[in-house]
Amino acid sequence: MTTYSGPARLILVGGTQVSGMASLSTNQRGGINGWSGTFRPDQISAEIRNASDGLYLELPYDQIGAVAVTGIRKLLATQILISLTGSGPAPF
Repeated sequence: MTTYSGPARLILVGGTQVSGMASLSTNQRGGINGWSGTFRPDQISAEIRNASDGLYLELPYDQIGAVAVTGIRKLLATQILISLTGSGPAPF
């Protein structure tokens, strides 16, 4: 299992880039390769609350992976945690 924890940008369908922190890992169970994790945006908006599919997660050094939102959880009054599932090769 490979992991990444650090700065990232979530790229929304319209091209808006949202900075934040990501915590990601690969899943290698039963011969199925994939990756998933969470993203905590620095700032929240209606656009990010409604995000679902067709998104990309960009890590430092221009490494990008396609992601879909699997859940959004409120952490504090001003913070949310977005659960993501990646498709294709992991960018870390």
